[in-house]
Amino acid sequence: MAPHTPATPDDNTSGADASGLADFTLDLTSQEVLRRAHVMEALGPHWNPLQTLQDEDAAHHLLYSGLDTQQQQLHDDLVAAGILPARGHGRATA
Repeated sequence: MAPHTPATPDDNTSGADASGLADFTLDLTSQEVLRRAHVMEALGPHWNPLQTLQDEDAAHHLLYSGLDTQQQQLHDDLVAAGILPARGHGRATA
């Protein structure tokens, strides 16, 4: 049996570049299409995106309604800092 000799940078028979990394390309287009098809199938035929967004807005409103003065001030500070979205601004159904 012949002794093994390590490949030199000039010996590029393995498909690797000078850094020793293999160059390859992956096309995930078909996998992404399949993933999206599975998501739509899981959502079902009665999924209504507009109703879903409206329900999300209603939940957001309910979550931040009825705040006391201190809570409202904290909420306003978080909105001013850009941490929370302002009500009706930038919302999908606003």
